[in-house]
Amino acid sequence: MTLIVDNDRYSIDAIELGPMENFVYLISDKKTKQAAVVDPAWEVPEILKLAKDKGVTITDILLTHSHFDHINGVEGILKDHDAQLHLLKDEAKFWGETLAHPSLHHGGDSIKIGESEIKILHTPGHTPGSACYHIDDNLIAGDTMFVFGCGRCDLQGGDPNVMYDTLNKLGQMPGETLILPGHNYADKTTATMQEQIEGNPFMFFDKADDFIEYRMHTHDKTRESPYHAEVKPK
Repeated sequence: MTLIVDNDRYSIDAIELGPMENFVYLISDKKTKQAAVVDPAWEVPEILKLAKDKGVTITDILLTHSHFDHINGVEGILKDHDAQLHLLKDEAKFWGETLAHPSLHHGGDSIKIGESEIKILHTPGHTPGSACYHIDDNLIAGDTMFVFGCGRCDLQGGDPNVMYDTLNKLGQMPGETLILPGHNYADKTTATMQEQIEGNPFMFFDKADDFIEYRMHTHDKTRESPYHAEVKPK
């Protein structure tokens, strides 16, 4: 468990779980002791223990997208907590599952966890309804943006053209924005947007065709994990 953000209003903890190095995040509102878990998966008892240790009640589940490695703990959380499930409407259509009265959102909507406001950004490319959750200067990015990487676009629902546009839009956010990725794939667990712009090779491309070639064909042949900051070619 890693405490990433801690201020007067809320905290954000990360816990790495499962065989795919998933990061599950817990956003805890300090005044109300309400909490949201982002992408609950794998070892649900560890997530529940984290909430118990912090003295909070999980009232909400936020999904960045619907791939199995990000949602396989939803049922376990719902068995223990009467929590509201949140995801984008486009992702619900892509997922196709019958959900227990989820709250469906559009990009630009907000969710309140106690007194803490979380903005929902529609960031497609990895899946049609992928979302990032933006709270102050922190961006929980799911599989849209990793530290010095980005999500695959060759799975069902992926689209590298769309991912190129999404990353360009995210790159316009303030440089101090802290990226909280969906997987622990890099030599550091978080990075600022400025660090991403300067060191993430997926942010280097001025043309969509060049990005697509790199994402779909070149990247997996040339890069090894853990990812690290690279230098933009001149």
